[in-house]
Amino acid sequence: MTKIINKIKQQILNAAHSAGEGHIPSAFSILDLVWVLYDRVLKFDANFPHKLNLDHFVLSKGHASLALYGVLAEKSFFPKEKLNTFCQYDSFLGGHPDRNKVPGVVASTGSLGHGFPIALGVALASKIQSIDNRIFCLVGDGECNEGTIWETALLGSHHKLTNLCCIVDYNHSTDRALEVGDLAQKFIAFGWDSLVINGHDHEEIYHALSYKSDGRPVAIIAKTIKGAGIKDIENTPAWHHRPPNTDELAAFIKELA
Repeated sequence: MTKIINKIKQQILNAAHSAGEGHIPSAFSILDLVWVLYDRVLKFDANFPHKLNLDHFVLSKGHASLALYGVLAEKSFFPKEKLNTFCQYDSFLGGHPDRNKVPGVVASTGSLGHGFPIALGVALASKIQSIDNRIFCLVGDGECNEGTIWETALLGSHHKLTNLCCIVDYNHSTDRALEVGDLAQKFIAFGWDSLVINGHDHEEIYHALSYKSDGRPVAIIAKTIKGAGIKDIENTPAWHHRPPNTDELAAFIKELA
């Protein structure tokens, strides 16, 4: 798994370098979570991604799109070479995912706090129609500053959406603005089951994503490292939205290899 993850990270670095933009640290923060979800948990069909009886994933923190694109390409939703067109004028791979352009993307996201209520809507519709599926949504810890996150949490518990799972990328990127504290206890207070895991440990991720509650939606608080895997990038705010130059790209690729 380390080889696959590092290969996707190299593709992300190359795509951001070529485009001259991209949120590399955020993508590296969530990559393990998204990979395990698609590789071992999610019930999907790359040829018919919007079939109602499938599981669905919403990336609410849309600026981490490069992680999702890398995984979707690896899972044959579209050709891998398309990653090199990231953010080019005629590319379908924008800085934020667009459901009308990118195969496999359920919701167009970017404005923080919007993806989670969309995921809840899909989960509620599935429950009403007695569809046996699961809806996963990944939000950021900074995104948890948004009121829509907690309004959605209240609705999720009220409707007993056991098919809804919220994954929080808890990389502490928001601490300088506002510390969100014990998110696990906050979700529990809102009527959810809550698990705390290492967001880079694939076995912990798998077991958490496979957990099904009796009568409650599930929140997974994933402790992650922003920019995980590249020492110069890890937890460094200056890299939040910055592409590597040619020398940095070569050094980072070598570090991952």
